[in-house]
Amino acid sequence: MAASSSSQKAWFPMHTRLVRIGLNYRRKFKVGFLAVKMSTESFQQQQHHEKRDVKLLEHVDETQYVHIDPVAERRLVRKLDIRLMPFTALIYLLCYIDRSNIGNAKILNSTTHDTLLDSTGLTTYEYTIALQLFLVTYTLFDAPSNLALKIFKPNTWLGFLIIGFGAISAAIGGTKNYATVAVLRTLLGAFEAGVFSGMIFFMSFWYKPSERATRIAIFLCSATLAGAFGGAIAFGVGHINRAHGLEGWRWLFIIEGVPSVALGFFMIFFLPNYPENAKWLSEEEKELEVRRLGANSSHGGAKLNWPDAKATLLDGRLWFHYFAYLCLGVGVSSLSLFTPTIVAGLGYHDLQAQLFTVPPYAVAYVITLGLGILSDRYKVRGLIAGTCFAIGSVSFIVQAALPGTAYSARYGLLVVSTTSVFGGLPLLCAWVSDNVLNTTSGSLASALNITFTGPGQIIGVWIYRSQDSPAFRLGHGVNAGFLALGLNKKLIGTSEPRWIA
Repeated sequence: MAASSSSQKAWFPMHTRLVRIGLNYRRKFKVGFLAVKMSTESFQQQQHHEKRDVKLLEHVDETQYVHIDPVAERRLVRKLDIRLMPFTALIYLLCYIDRSNIGNAKILNSTTHDTLLDSTGLTTYEYTIALQLFLVTYTLFDAPSNLALKIFKPNTWLGFLIIGFGAISAAIGGTKNYATVAVLRTLLGAFEAGVFSGMIFFMSFWYKPSERATRIAIFLCSATLAGAFGGAIAFGVGHINRAHGLEGWRWLFIIEGVPSVALGFFMIFFLPNYPENAKWLSEEEKELEVRRLGANSSHGGAKLNWPDAKATLLDGRLWFHYFAYLCLGVGVSSLSLFTPTIVAGLGYHDLQAQLFTVPPYAVAYVITLGLGILSDRYKVRGLIAGTCFAIGSVSFIVQAALPGTAYSARYGLLVVSTTSVFGGLPLLCAWVSDNVLNTTSGSLASALNITFTGPGQIIGVWIYRSQDSPAFRLGHGVNAGFLALGLNKKLIGTSEPRWIA
């Protein structure tokens, strides 16, 4: 019994140790199993995340890793705005006026048969071909021009382009036949190709992603101002028809082309290139600019390279964005070139038609600028752009359905559709530059985004046919269809604070 009692006493501690060891291993096994399970679930979620529909960047907190004095930053941004935004707004205003004034020239002084078509003998078909030739070179030269901007510096390259398109626009005022008009419009497209995408790329050297939509909206609103000013200028110029033996449309091209040449020379000498060599910034402000931009921007000292370019070209997520911009390009092109014609179909004629092209663009200016500010403030791109697509599509559908005699309703809807089309532009332009992280990608992605509007704009020049006047149901229907096609769940976005490219 004593021996038995002794062995029992020895067994219990051993049993206790074995139980403890077993429980310990069980606990470790359970923890390991849970860790593996969590890792597996995390991996599966990541795989699901990667496989789900691509949604472009909505917003990024650029300052989450760097402490920056908000007062000093606001002071710096105001200084940048004062020095940069007047330049960019004026550049694009003149650029868009010189591009779209041919639409005003088509119907200017029509009651006296002194229009562009009457004086040069152009047919409606040849006029449309001249519009298309502009878009062909505009598409082909956009990406190379943006790369050249980085090689030659922004002030030099943008100044050269502005001088070129201003001189060509003025030269169109001296044309006498279709061949000359066609050649000059082709050259005009080549020179204007890099201006818009170049300025978007230029913004990435100076502003954070969350600041760009407002700034892009400011200079892009110049396109709507160009529509308003273009109509108002054409109205005034129409009253000097035959002055010094020149038709009103010739004066229109000359008066709108010469200021661009002067501005181009001014840009070469006074447009600042990069923050790091801006003489009007103190050393403290330059340092603050570098810190606040961080990796989410382009840099003046960075070199273009093939690996980054290849990665940008193969990034399928950006191509969804290019396609959405293509769909919007149909409306931008058709409205820019044919608004005077559409207004003429609403019962307004000659100089009166020129004057009534102003309100749609004036309203679009205010709304476009407001949407850009709203997008930056709430860090939302896709939802606002998608709303523009939806409203624009519906407004074009209703215009196509209305009878040709419903002039007032159709004019009101023209204001809505113009506002919707132009309102989506700065958001999409800022969105694509938000989603690239280096200088080469910024240059190429911005250029490709604008390049993809080329096919859309080529479609746009053909859809408002003279035989469809006054209702223009084909043009309105095509615009509605493309806006609906561009509106998809990839455009709406998810407001996720992450980079995707």
